Amino acid sequence: NTPEAIYALGEAGLAEYIEVLSQAGVAAGVDGAFMEVHENPPEAKSDAGNALKLDRVEALLHRLVAIDRIVRRG
Repeated sequence: NTPEAIYALGEAGLAEYIEVLSQAGVAAGVDGAFMEVHENPPEAKSDAGNALKLDRVEALLHRLVAIDRIVRRG
């Protein structure tokens, strides 16, 4: 069993899709999610348009864990 992860912006390349893509990936059974994160994305030196704002990460991680628990029980 090789662990699999989703690159949460993947083909989209837009920060607005990070949350939904990572949730979809976890719901599909991946073991992790990789995402760009920055305290203030517009000021990021690279990947500014691909970065999730840091203050949104904690809530997202809680949702991902909850989704993972449901998926793994099934």
